[in-house]
Amino acid sequence: MRKQNKIKVFCLAISFLSLNVMAEKKLEPLEDIKPPPKNFESDVVDEPQITITKKGADTVEEYRINGELYMMKVSPSGGGPSYYLLKEDQDGGWARYDGPSQPLSVPKWVIFRF
Repeated sequence: MRKQNKIKVFCLAISFLSLNVMAEKKLEPLEDIKPPPKNFESDVVDEPQITITKKGADTVEEYRINGELYMMKVSPSGGGPSYYLLKEDQDGGWARYDGPSQPLSVPKWVIFRF
């Protein structure tokens, strides 16, 4: 019991000293932060730009971010299921994506160029 009382007194003394140290510091409020100007445009794009076109009897939706085409959704006019074309690499390769399973993405590393 005696050891527990010493620990309680020690903890009380530490908390009292820390309160004294905090009271001696002069706290000043921070300056107000100005909001960004109204014409401020961020480089981050929240949503893609979607362009819908008709190619033959099919409807094609083109998805672009920062002007770069990365995905197309093709909806056949005959009522068939829609499918997606996803950009696979920077060289212009496209992969077809039909449904809930993830598309197979094959790594394409350039080892040699002739």
